Amino acid sequence: MSLPFYQRSHQHYDLSYRNKDLRTTVSHYQREKKRSAIYTHGSTAYSSRSSAAHRQESEAFRQASASSFQQQASQYALSSEVSRKAASAYDYGSSYGLTDSSLLLDDYSSKLSPKPKRAKHSLLSGEEKENLPSDYMVPIFSGRQKHVSGITDTEEERIKEAAAYIAQRNLLASEEGITTSKQSTASKQTTASKQSTASKQSTASKQSTASRQSTASKQSTASRQSVVSKQATSTLQQEETSEKKSRKVVIREKAEHLSLRKTLEETEAYHAKLNEDHLLHAPEFIIKPRSHTVWEKENVKLHCSVAGWPEPRVTWYKNQVPINVHANPGKYIIESRYGMHTLEINACDFEDTAQYRASAMNVKGELSAYASVVVKRYKGEFDETRFHAGASTMPLSFGVTPYGYASKFEIHFDDKFDVSFGREGETMSLGCRVVITPDIKHFQPEIQWYRNGVPLSPSKWVQTLWSGERATLTFSHLNKEDEGLYTIRVRMGEYYEQYSAYVFVRDADAEIEGAPAAPLDVKCLEANKDYIIISWKQPAVDGGSPILGYFIDKCEVGTDSWSQCNDTPVKFARFPVTGLIEGRSYIFRVRAVNKTGIGFPSRVSEPVAALDPAEKARLKSRPSAPWTGQIIVTEEEPSEGIVPGPPTDLSVTEATRSYVVLSWKPPGQRGHEGIMYFVEKCEAGTENWQRVNTELPVKSPRFALFDLVEGKSYCFRVRCSNSAGVGEPSEATEVTVVGDKLDIPKAPGKIIPSRNTDTSVVVSWEESKDAKELVGYYIEASVAGSGKWEPCNNNPVKGSRFTCHGLVTGQSYIFRVRAVNAAGLSEYSQDSEAIEVKAAIAPPSPPCDITCLESFRDSMLLGWKQPDKIGGAEITGYYVNYREVIDGVPGKWREANVKAVSEEAYKISNLKENMVYQFQVAAMNMAGLGAPSAVSECFKCEEWTIAVPGPPHSLKCSEVRKDSLVLQWKPPVHSGRTPVTGYFVDLKEAKAKEDQWRGLNEAAIKNIYLKVRGLKEGVSYVFRVRAINQAGVGKPSDLAGPVVAETRPGTKEVVVNVDDDGVISLNFECDKMTPKSEFSWSKDYVSTEDSPRLEVESKGNKTKMTFKDLGMDDLGIYSCDVTDTDGIASSYLIDEEELKRLLALSHEHKFPTVPVKSELAVEILEKGQVRFWMQAEKLSGNAKVNYIFNEKEIFEGPKYKMHIDRNTGIIEMFMEKLQDEDEGTYTFQLQDGKATNHSTVVLIGDVFKKLQKEAEFQRQEWIRKQGPHFVEYLSWEVTGECNVLLKCKVANIKKETHIVWYKDEREISVDEKHDFKDGICTLLITEFSKKDAGIYEVILKDDRGKDKSRLKLVDEAFKELMTEVCKQIALSATDLKIQSTAEGIRLYSFVTYYVEDLKVNWSHNGTAIRYSDRVKTGVTGEQIWLQINEPTPNDKGKYVMELFDGKTGHQKTVDLSGQAYDEAYAEFQRLKQAAIAEKNRARVLGGLPDVVTIQEGKALNLTCNVWGDPPPEVSWLKNEKALASDDHCNLRFEAGKTAYFTINGVSTADSGKYGLVVKNKYGSETSDFTVSVFIPEEEARMAALESLKGGKKAK
Repeated sequence: MSLPFYQRSHQHYDLSYRNKDLRTTVSHYQREKKRSAIYTHGSTAYSSRSSAAHRQESEAFRQASASSFQQQASQYALSSEVSRKAASAYDYGSSYGLTDSSLLLDDYSSKLSPKPKRAKHSLLSGEEKENLPSDYMVPIFSGRQKHVSGITDTEEERIKEAAAYIAQRNLLASEEGITTSKQSTASKQTTASKQSTASKQSTASKQSTASRQSTASKQSTASRQSVVSKQATSTLQQEETSEKKSRKVVIREKAEHLSLRKTLEETEAYHAKLNEDHLLHAPEFIIKPRSHTVWEKENVKLHCSVAGWPEPRVTWYKNQVPINVHANPGKYIIESRYGMHTLEINACDFEDTAQYRASAMNVKGELSAYASVVVKRYKGEFDETRFHAGASTMPLSFGVTPYGYASKFEIHFDDKFDVSFGREGETMSLGCRVVITPDIKHFQPEIQWYRNGVPLSPSKWVQTLWSGERATLTFSHLNKEDEGLYTIRVRMGEYYEQYSAYVFVRDADAEIEGAPAAPLDVKCLEANKDYIIISWKQPAVDGGSPILGYFIDKCEVGTDSWSQCNDTPVKFARFPVTGLIEGRSYIFRVRAVNKTGIGFPSRVSEPVAALDPAEKARLKSRPSAPWTGQIIVTEEEPSEGIVPGPPTDLSVTEATRSYVVLSWKPPGQRGHEGIMYFVEKCEAGTENWQRVNTELPVKSPRFALFDLVEGKSYCFRVRCSNSAGVGEPSEATEVTVVGDKLDIPKAPGKIIPSRNTDTSVVVSWEESKDAKELVGYYIEASVAGSGKWEPCNNNPVKGSRFTCHGLVTGQSYIFRVRAVNAAGLSEYSQDSEAIEVKAAIAPPSPPCDITCLESFRDSMLLGWKQPDKIGGAEITGYYVNYREVIDGVPGKWREANVKAVSEEAYKISNLKENMVYQFQVAAMNMAGLGAPSAVSECFKCEEWTIAVPGPPHSLKCSEVRKDSLVLQWKPPVHSGRTPVTGYFVDLKEAKAKEDQWRGLNEAAIKNIYLKVRGLKEGVSYVFRVRAINQAGVGKPSDLAGPVVAETRPGTKEVVVNVDDDGVISLNFECDKMTPKSEFSWSKDYVSTEDSPRLEVESKGNKTKMTFKDLGMDDLGIYSCDVTDTDGIASSYLIDEEELKRLLALSHEHKFPTVPVKSELAVEILEKGQVRFWMQAEKLSGNAKVNYIFNEKEIFEGPKYKMHIDRNTGIIEMFMEKLQDEDEGTYTFQLQDGKATNHSTVVLIGDVFKKLQKEAEFQRQEWIRKQGPHFVEYLSWEVTGECNVLLKCKVANIKKETHIVWYKDEREISVDEKHDFKDGICTLLITEFSKKDAGIYEVILKDDRGKDKSRLKLVDEAFKELMTEVCKQIALSATDLKIQSTAEGIRLYSFVTYYVEDLKVNWSHNGTAIRYSDRVKTGVTGEQIWLQINEPTPNDKGKYVMELFDGKTGHQKTVDLSGQAYDEAYAEFQRLKQAAIAEKNRARVLGGLPDVVTIQEGKALNLTCNVWGDPPPEVSWLKNEKALASDDHCNLRFEAGKTAYFTINGVSTADSGKYGLVVKNKYGSETSDFTVSVFIPEEEARMAALESLKGGKKAK
């Protein structure tokens, strides 16, 4: 492959830093870089930091015009920024490992050359610009490093500001239109040739010794400065003589050339401080990989550390072939962490025996280091469970650090944060305690937090705290962006240590159920004056229905007003926001929407300003002048405006179904003033151009178009405009089809879950093929069989491997994965296979209690105890090491066995007699070899000649309970001169002295186990065992224990079970199993694994051992142990008695009867049918029933109907009616497979007759119910108003149905027609009393028939009703009130109404009142009262009124004492006096008429009776005036009782109103009457006139 295009275009640059011998190597290096996606260290670092670029800059300073300095400053700042990003990317990649995490970093060198957003000045000439690709910008390379630059940050900023300022000033001069003569051009060409010669001389000088290089470099620098100075002076003089220039131009040129010289001098001085030989050097291996010899199935790691600059790229080879980790997933793991490179080979096999090479390469060369791996295979039987320990590694504290070989600081993390789970909106803190030794005061560590390898800085979202010993990271408001792998790195001097854990952030609960979750990572991709492109990541949770799109909201910084940017949802995860105000800053958020509703908004983006990038850089830099002189600039004369030319390089940079983004370059011809752009479009194949932005011109050379029709093809072009006019259009773009150019990624494949911990699973997958702009992957988990999926991550992860945490131990899960990019989410992958969540197996813990079981002259037999923790897998063997001990000084360890031994004892041969030895034992399982045991005590190798047996070994306590346990052991290896005949077991309390051992068995036992009983709860015991033979009792064994006698909570026992088929099994359940635990069954404490009489089945935390044919051979103790627990075990004894019981129970199950829930029974149905039925516990599909009547089988026919429901076990037989011939015995016979049963019912005599009568009654009832009928017969109810309500409930009625009420056979007329609402008919009887007693009847009738109901309310029924009525009346009684009268005091209460059946009794102070003339009781209407006449103080007290309803008394009380009595008595006195006054008051008793009419001349005589005590005084009035007695009007009052009124010869003058007034001391009264006197003649005349008037009216 040829060199990159920018190297082809600039050979002078390429030759300036490469010699001929190196070009071939670098070309090969570049080709490998293109093939590897993970390489980001070499070319990026070089392109951003190469010191050779300073020579390029020096040449540019000499050749370029003054305007180039502004471009150089811009590019120089860009180079520094890229260097910083490349260093950050390197730190990210190396901290995580580019292979494991698959964090594919972008090559930052590519970011040096995107298409510019604005036209920028370049150091290249016009011809060189034309030769460049359209989307390339020449990078300005800088090799400056802070630790070698020799200048401070302040000086660096000063140089940059000076260059920028001068470049800006020179730009003004360049735009004046000053031309240069041919002589100037020739001068420049001469200068360039001299510079080339100097450059070659400098190159040649580099090939000499180091001292000569330094001298030549200095001379070359001085010569270049001299040549430049002379050439610049000569050029200026030639230009002054050949051109005529204005005074202003000359002054400006002088100032500019002065600044140019100063800038050149400062730049040369700066570059002189840099020594490129310190920056670039070839790779060098600090630590080379070393060779390894391993067993099959082991893991091996090869390590190396490489130095060099640029950072070398390390490639691993196997037999000269590059290793591809993707071709063998899981086989190889390649990591690069902080300069340490590692190749790990998993599960080595024989084919991995090879030569491995680590190749380190950079631009200075390539260096390789070699290591061999030899995989050994066993000659004998291959053991698949060979130890798998992995490569041993030194502690990091003794390893190589990025700053040296050893560290004197040790850093440890305590109280570490674990995998954490949070929810959006919550707060969370991560922290750990940091312990540093040695502790040096005033020397604090450097604490740095990382998320996914990227350093975290304090912000409004996260805060960090270091208290001196504890580091804390606090999230004030969790967001899904916070999800990731968090690392705390603690650095002390040259050494650091770090710790990592994952943080998961779940979605907040949606306000609307089913709404999607919030998007995340809202960022600004691009910003200019006219629009800002926003991007985001799609959420993992869509709420149960697909996401229809997204709404983008904006908010101007400094306000709280959010506005929606798009009217319709957009599906593409990028969107250009328009309608912004130039110079204003905005923040953005995104909301997802589905058919249910809109979800929560995302976290807001960082503020971004609507400015062009060049304008942002100008505002940020604000350079200041580096000189102190004063320059006076006068106003220029206005020049004529120029119409701008057409833009160039118009292209479509992005196209989606929602929008299209155009980009172009400004025209070369545009005048002095700014320009704006108009964008035009037309459909493909037409020339109908339409202006898109008619109202608002575009200010930036990029534009986003909306409202295009999806699927249509368009062309676009752009015009420039200024005050002089609108220019010609640019060339049209190629035809663009509106639609998403970015495809949704394909679904990932081959989902493989693997065990990790007891709460997590590692999921790996094949990455999506041909995926573009991949954002990451979402992983979901589901409990197998549930169908409910939950997200495992809410922030997309890159790579093809993820650890899913927070799972339930022991539960089985399936997983699926889908990919995501800006176009959307892929389809789900296929579901993975189900995997049970449990911890991966681990090597076992060390064995313990190594003892010498037997010793010979040149060999020793060792024994030991099994490890406490076996690591979740069965122990497959042990390895024994031994060493000599001479005079107390131990020697080197030696291997005793090459192949693992399966027993817990091993005979070591070829030892030296009388030599003292120490031993170590290590256990092995499928996971590998565990740690070795503690060193044993010293044993001397010598011949044992004792006759008694040796000590038993491998003592173990199991089935520990509060009062018992089981002790097991193994026979001694050395049996003595005769075989072992038995054992003695001793015990003592753990704290007791040695003389307190006591034996548990008087006679020796032959078993190698013993159940120890009679222990005290909570006491700790130790045990030992001694063997005996004919020679005697041998030495005791090592102690077993101490063991505390206690039954732990949750302890369960073995349970025997006999199933329906008669199969006998022992069952055990354990709730405290670990993921590595297993069940182990034994008989008489000997494993039953290979027993042909037993079958064991275990699932989850339950196990079952089934007897195939239980018999006498199976008598014994059956025990079940649970491995990897703290001694959980249980046993069950099957002796002869238990054997008989189990066999009998099994026989019952083998030859069963059909279990019956209900025996045969008879019931009468609605129509009078007879139902015979019974119910069995369960019936299979083959169950049969025979129906027997009087010992003869009956079958289904017209008389009998049979039915069997096998689901419920109900068996039925129906008969329409019972006749006399149906009397007898009925039997149901059941048969279900082998099981049988029967049930009988006898219907004879009175039983049959009663049943027959009931059937007839039910049949008649059914007939009755075919027409209108009563569902509930007539009954009564007393209402709250004490009325009686007769009611009944009817059914099967219609409009024509009539209801008639009768009492004593007389129809009762009802005012209202019954509406049969709710089927209830009622008759209300108010104020019920004796007169309402009688027989009530109600009749229903229509054309279908009639029904009647009778209710007798006489005798006892009436009394019962009246009792209820009286009760309601009594309950309606009001509280007793006190009322004063003229006669005395009255106590009273009101009831609804009163009947004589209600008995009223009064009591005073608990004593019944005796009634008299002074104390009376009575009822007036609804008032029940007690009258106390002329009350006295003796009448004070508590009064009780009891209303007796015939069954119960109801009482009302009142307290007539104290103030109540005083007030009542006072009122009584007042009323009494008022009554006396009323009685004796003067009054007119009668005799006077109201009107008296009398003829004139007649005499008027009136008499009136009056009364009063004392007798009243009498006076008369006429017309309200006193009237005195005289001859004409005679007034008399006699005997104080009679008053006379006489007028003799009345005249018209006597007419008027008269009044009689009577008065005494108690009062007065007036009686009025009117006297009318008429004349007869006048009456006649008036009558005639009236008659005359009447006649006229008649005419």
